[in-house]
Amino acid sequence: MARAIVDCNSYMTLGTADAEGLPWATPVWYAPASYREFFWVSKPGARHSLNIAVRPEVAIVIFDSTVPIGTGQAVYMAARAEEVAASNDLDRGMGVFSTRSVARGGREWAPSDVGGSARLRLYRALASEQFVLSSHDERLPVSLE
Repeated sequence: MARAIVDCNSYMTLGTADAEGLPWATPVWYAPASYREFFWVSKPGARHSLNIAVRPEVAIVIFDSTVPIGTGQAVYMAARAEEVAASNDLDRGMGVFSTRSVARGGREWAPSDVGGSARLRLYRALASEQFVLSSHDERLPVSLE
């Protein structure tokens, strides 16, 4: 179920907090490299990006908001996020991001779209914990592999 949720959806809700602990939630379009590693692009001056720069611990929820009341399912994650700067990681991450973008009807992306004077940067979250809720609202751990 958790894999189907990650595979079938396009946006994840990213929960961040600033240096004082003030929370912020924002939807971001994501591309999974695996069921543990997720990439997205954002402006470095966006509130969530600024929060990640000072507090990289994040929470993530992926769910389908179009299903009828009482039928929703979600994947919940604790993760560590960062701006991707290393050239090898940037090339790989942009490859993952571009492949999903094209598959979903978007454009091709290249490392030059997120580096230098570009207005966007590539970000990555690596999940350390993942779970779904049972029908009795109990946490059921999900394998990160």
